[in-house]
Parts: sequence; C-alpha cells; structure tokens
Amino acid sequence: MKIAFHAPLKSPNHPVPSGDRLMARLLIEALRRSGHEVEIASEFRSFSAQPDNLPQLQKEAAGEIERIDADWRRDGAPDLWFCYHPYYKSPDLLGPTLCKAHGVVYVTAEASYSQRRNGQGWQAHQDLLADALQFASVNIGFTRRDLDGIRQSVTSARLEHLPPFIDTAAFSAQAPKPEPFHLVTVAMMRPGDKLSSYTALAAALEPLDDLPWRLLIIGDGPARDEVKTLFAGFGTDRITWHGQLSADDVGGVLASGAVYLWPGHGEAYGLAYLEAQAAGLPVVAESIAGVPEVVEHGRTGILTVPGDVVAYSAAIRQLLVNDGTRTAMAGAARDFVLTERSLDGAARRLETILKTHLECLR
Repeated sequence: MKIAFHAPLKSPNHPVPSGDRLMARLLIEALRRSGHEVEIASEFRSFSAQPDNLPQLQKEAAGEIERIDADWRRDGAPDLWFCYHPYYKSPDLLGPTLCKAHGVVYVTAEASYSQRRNGQGWQAHQDLLADALQFASVNIGFTRRDLDGIRQSVTSARLEHLPPFIDTAAFSAQAPKPEPFHLVTVAMMRPGDKLSSYTALAAALEPLDDLPWRLLIIGDGPARDEVKTLFAGFGTDRITWHGQLSADDVGGVLASGAVYLWPGHGEAYGLAYLEAQAAGLPVVAESIAGVPEVVEHGRTGILTVPGDVVAYSAAIRQLLVNDGTRTAMAGAARDFVLTERSLDGAARRLETILKTHLECLR
C-alpha cells in the first residue's frame, strides 16, 4: 500500500530526540518491512498546551488540508492514512477530513482518550478525537490502559493491541559486560514528570551510601541545573554525567551497566526500559502508568508501589547485594526484549492487524 503517515504531536523529522519521535520512526520502518510505501504526509503540529487555541489550529489545518488535497488530486491519493499518537492535546485535524473526501482508509496508533479531560476545558478537542477513533478502520493501542480508556468512551471503536517494541539489532550484536554496582539512567531533563522521577531517584539512593554504587546518567534538557542540584550531595565519585549521547554510545554505556534505574512517573510506557533490558539490565521502576507494559515484575525487573521511596530504595539494594537474582533477571530481561519485543516481530503483528481490518490487504 501507499501510506500517508502523520504524527500530529511530533513529526518523525523533529530535531529533538524523544520516545515519541523514536516510536514514530519505528512504526514507519515496521510498515516498510512489510513492503508498504510510507511517506510523511505533513509536518503540521496540532499540539495545544491550553484548550483555548483550537479555532486557530483549525484555521491553520484548513490551509494544510487544501495543500494536501491539491497534491492528491494531482498525484493520486494514498491507500491509507496512518495517524500516530492522537490524544486530547493533539487531535488529528487533517486525516479524517482528507480520508472522507478521497475515500482513504484511516488508522490510528497509540491513541488515548480520558473522560476526565472533558471537564477540564478539552471537550471540543475530545469530540474531534472521539469522532476520529469512531471513523478509524482500526485503532492500534500499545497499552491495555489506553485501550480500556477508548473502550469505555468510544464503545464501537475497533481496537487491537500491539505491545511496545524496539529495533533490537544493535543490542543483539553486543554482548552485555556488566560492571559491578554500575547503575544506569537514561532520561531527558525537563520539568514535570521527568524532574519528579529524578527527584525520587535521588531520594532512593541516599540510604544506599554503604554500598559502592556508581550512577551513570545519560540525558540533557532545560531542567539540567535542577537535576544536577538533586545529586550534588553524592560527590563526583558517585555520579557520571554523560549528557546527550548518540544511540550507539547509549548502547555502549548500557552494556556496561548492572541495573537500570528510572521511577517512570507519567511514562506512557518508556522505550528506554526496553533498550536497557535488551542490553541485559534488569530494571527498577515504579508500577505506574504504562511501565508494567514493558517491564515484567519479578522476571525482568522489580516494580514498586508508586511514590514509595523506601520500597524503591530497597529494590535497588536487593539487586545490588544479590548478584544471583540480578544475573537471572538480566538474562530474562534480554531474552524478553530480543524474542518478544523486536521490530521484526512487531512488523508481523502490525501487518496481521491491518490484514484483519483492511479489505484491500486480504
């Protein structure tokens, strides 16, 4: 098929790295591995920090619709519009209109719908989102949490589950070489949930000063100074600041780690957890949001009660002092991602979903 790919929150071409950008690129590659021709339909971004600018966004979207409509009339329309990550702050303002006008199949991936947003000023955005979910031939969810939210509110929406995945090629080619007591964290440094997780992590490490741990932190961002302040009391012998690294360099640091740490406040699921496990690191995270979708408690890591810093600290200690448990979880974590969450496996699952719901592929 010829597929028009659109990510209204953040384009796959966006210059700032993030899990959202990475998943968009992974989906494009998964579709291409099944033989489809995929092009990014638009760089238009419909993100709203506040709910009162929808009319202005719709006005801008109208101009983009006119441009794409002209292109399709001249060059031919695609077979399918694939919308990645529409939600209340970033509904798809282009795809449904274009698809209805040209008879193009409409599909979403990682959509989410929360009824409580309707009472917070987002009703108009939510209405557009619900209409799109209803219109879609299939909505592909990455977490049970997102699927349940849609199921409760858009009752006749067609739903399928595709577990989060990564490209495991680089990780399978590099054997883990864990250094004792080396802890690793990979996360952007920005206000909100990320800073909250860094705060919890710093607090959890404080009671572990009797152990010879060292934390390697990969990441950068506008909250860099606040994050560094959180860890200032540990001394330079405890913390290594790597800043932002390339994907290859991140893989090298992960391969040398013994345990991956990230509480995960507000994480939709977190591709970094999958990358860490693929590199052979068991994870210590909180059982919060979508994290249980990518970390199996007791098998590939330890998930603690959200907000319980004492429990989180105890879980870190457990893996640092019991190398047998750590080694077993490390092997299980690597096997879990390489065999169950690979790009090739996701490409096959995605193609099966599309064939199930799209007449043109049967």
